[in-house]
Amino acid sequence: MGQLLNMTLVHAAQGTATFTCDPDESHYNPIGTVHGGLVCTLLDSALGCAVQTTLPKGLGYTSIEIKVNYLRSVRADSGPLTCVGTVSKAGTRVAFADGTVIDANGKLVATATGSLLVFPFQA
Repeated sequence: MGQLLNMTLVHAAQGTATFTCDPDESHYNPIGTVHGGLVCTLLDSALGCAVQTTLPKGLGYTSIEIKVNYLRSVRADSGPLTCVGTVSKAGTRVAFADGTVIDANGKLVATATGSLLVFPFQA
């Protein structure tokens, strides 16, 4: 999925994760801008990976809900996009995180808040 969406995890540390994404015309919706689903997926990934950095081995997560605020449109020439997810409250059953997406000019494109279910996980 990351390859198809041109997104890459570039940094992870305790309570935070950063992804970049290079949008192109293949991500456009019918009206000629990057589909909001790309931005939402970027945010969901950053929030989830940020939460994962707070979990001990053997625990995983899945998104319960995500709320995205789209603040400006994105086009192929807007990128690369940088998305930072930050844990606002770690938990043993539910964790909470926030995220931001900025474009190549440093303009805020979208924000998100999310809650994630924490559960035992074995690969």
